[in-house]
Amino acid sequence: MQKREIRVSKLSYKSSQSLVSKRVFQFRTATLILLGIVFLSAIFVTAWFAGEGTIARIFSQVNTLQQQPPTWLEVPRVEVEYLLALTVLLLLTVFLVMKISPQPRVWSRRLVVGILIILTLRYVVWRSLSTLNVEDPLNGVFSLGLFFMEMTLLVGNIIQLFFMLNVKDRHREADEKSLAVIHGSFAPFVDILIPTYNEPVFILRRTIIGCQALDYTNKNIYLLDDTKRPEVKSLAEELRCKYVTRPDKNYAKAGNLNHAIANTQGELIVVFDADFVPTKNFLTRTVGFFQNDKVALVQTPQSFYNADPVAHNLGLENVITSDEEVFYRLIQPIRDVTGSVICAGTSFVVRRSALEETGGFVTESLSEDYFTGIRITAQGYQLIYLNEKLSAGLAAENIAAYALQRLRWGQGTLQAFFIKSNPLTIPGLNIFQRLAHFEGLLSWFSPISRVYFLLMPLAYSFLGVIPIRATLAEIVYFILPCYLVSFTVFSWLNHRSRSALLSDVYSLLLCFPLALTVIKVMLNPFEKGFKVTPKGIASDRYVFNWNLALPLIILFVATAISLWRNLGLSMVQGMWATSVPPEVAQGVKGIGLGWLWSSYNLFMIGIALLILLDAPRRDVYEWFDLRRVVRLKIGKQNFWGVTTMISEVGAEVALTQLPCGNLFVNQLVNIEIVEENLHLTGEIIRTGFNNEFPIVRVRFESVNLSQHRHLIEMLFCRPGQWKCQSTPREFNSFLLMLRILLKPRILFDRKADVSAIAVSKV
Repeated sequence: MQKREIRVSKLSYKSSQSLVSKRVFQFRTATLILLGIVFLSAIFVTAWFAGEGTIARIFSQVNTLQQQPPTWLEVPRVEVEYLLALTVLLLLTVFLVMKISPQPRVWSRRLVVGILIILTLRYVVWRSLSTLNVEDPLNGVFSLGLFFMEMTLLVGNIIQLFFMLNVKDRHREADEKSLAVIHGSFAPFVDILIPTYNEPVFILRRTIIGCQALDYTNKNIYLLDDTKRPEVKSLAEELRCKYVTRPDKNYAKAGNLNHAIANTQGELIVVFDADFVPTKNFLTRTVGFFQNDKVALVQTPQSFYNADPVAHNLGLENVITSDEEVFYRLIQPIRDVTGSVICAGTSFVVRRSALEETGGFVTESLSEDYFTGIRITAQGYQLIYLNEKLSAGLAAENIAAYALQRLRWGQGTLQAFFIKSNPLTIPGLNIFQRLAHFEGLLSWFSPISRVYFLLMPLAYSFLGVIPIRATLAEIVYFILPCYLVSFTVFSWLNHRSRSALLSDVYSLLLCFPLALTVIKVMLNPFEKGFKVTPKGIASDRYVFNWNLALPLIILFVATAISLWRNLGLSMVQGMWATSVPPEVAQGVKGIGLGWLWSSYNLFMIGIALLILLDAPRRDVYEWFDLRRVVRLKIGKQNFWGVTTMISEVGAEVALTQLPCGNLFVNQLVNIEIVEENLHLTGEIIRTGFNNEFPIVRVRFESVNLSQHRHLIEMLFCRPGQWKCQSTPREFNSFLLMLRILLKPRILFDRKADVSAIAVSKV
């Protein structure tokens, strides 16, 4: 034990010292490159506006080339209706493919992805050679800026599409590997680490109980308390798990984990965040992969037993999926093919020897999980992604916590450019692994593009800028097929985890703070330390997040004004086009769709502002829609019923018979959950009727440890209980958002509150 502690400590010290010497150089290099590009671009633009001869001539030649594209880029000289045939044919093709193959299979996915790659590359070529408006500096700056922002997104999309041609599914492999674990022929000792900082004790309790319920014998559970709270120590003693603290708080979660690794000895290490509860089969499904000595880490998806704040604030808790679903259903399986699986910080198993060989968890970044996985991969080990929901935790419970979490992820990931574990430069990765990580890093710059797209209608309206030169025929022939096909197959390709419209809402919601964070990180990457996402939050009122909403409110007002102006400009342009010679009208090809762009932005900003109004969460305990037969004993009477909701602290029961007398609030009751053979005592806190059935809500009283274990295992630990929810398709997503704008939750929740009060008085 002492030798291992010395080895890990030396490796961590060496890594830290290397970081100190390396960070200064890399910080200057990356930042100076960024500032250099900005500075040179500013000089170039200034000279262009000043009429500098050489630059003006260059752009004059570019403008001539843009107005005379290659003949193979010219639109066929037919009526617009005939040009629509390509789009119609492609849409019919993809609809037929999706009908035959409701879930992407190898052949269907490759066919659809192949079509998308061809259409995207075709669009990129057309945009590059035919649509840039560099007639004058003002139009040119906005046109080139829009082109650059668009290409930033499309490069990442093309890389992602390329990797999407092959997706790995390890369910069958897990079935085979798990046999040795189930039969006991492969049962390495496992240390389960639960790092905690400021999470409430009731959250830690359910996590520890869930870990103790795992169907695996050779395990030890360690509660790593970085705050040395007496109540947490008492909890560990009560539940009989090992309690670990350290003399300092250096390196936050990474330092906490490294300290524990140096003081434990299991062959495998499992990490669960303080709010994540595993299902009983977590270890039997994952440990078997380590029979292969080259496997160093197995990552599983993060599921959530509560709705994220976006779904909750919109009142769509049971309709749309959580924010992370696209990442775990689509991105991680793609990464598994390229050998670039991302370690997500929780719900993973790692081989101790591989972790020690790389110096423990990375301490040079806020995203210790991501870069630890990169270092392990660079040593030649294999990271595996098992796409099975084997645990669940708490999603951010309000929009402020949600924003804090995303901003931390963005800062931590972009620190890659300034540390030794940079996946683009670290020795040991192949070209496909670097390309996959490059796409991931590039995606964090998308908020800047999103802000630019929001501002473009304002430039069109107030400055008269035409950023894209295209005729109606060109729009129909080049833009329409690419965007409509992409729009149609978006949710199908990501296994119905997100529709394109909802994805756009998520990208817009935090685009301003994320764009600002990206700029700050590139200038000063280590400015802010690690901030833990708050958990166990309850609120009984609506709260509007003005800090996040202010830029969106300003943009909403400006866009509304621009919409009015754009409508007027479109009418004027229509009249102008018929009152001047054709050669003048064709001097500048422009898109008269600024009003449409503004309308779309207004619609999306309106949805985003409603999301920033946090709806109440009146209970820190989650209630589950779980059906169990129960028997209630009130006095000498027995009543049978079925649960409609259950939590750790109570149950709501629909009685199958009318009571002989009245049921009163505060009455004591004995409740038996028949299938679980679980007996509890409680107090009636609400009565009423639902669809002619008497409803009784009971609050449990005096729940002992054995009963609480039973409740936790029933609510959180059943294998297979966390299902993949399907998000609505595009048209239904549009109708949902339209309904939300017309019927905001805040208005109808008040009616629901009045109804609840009325029911409680029955």
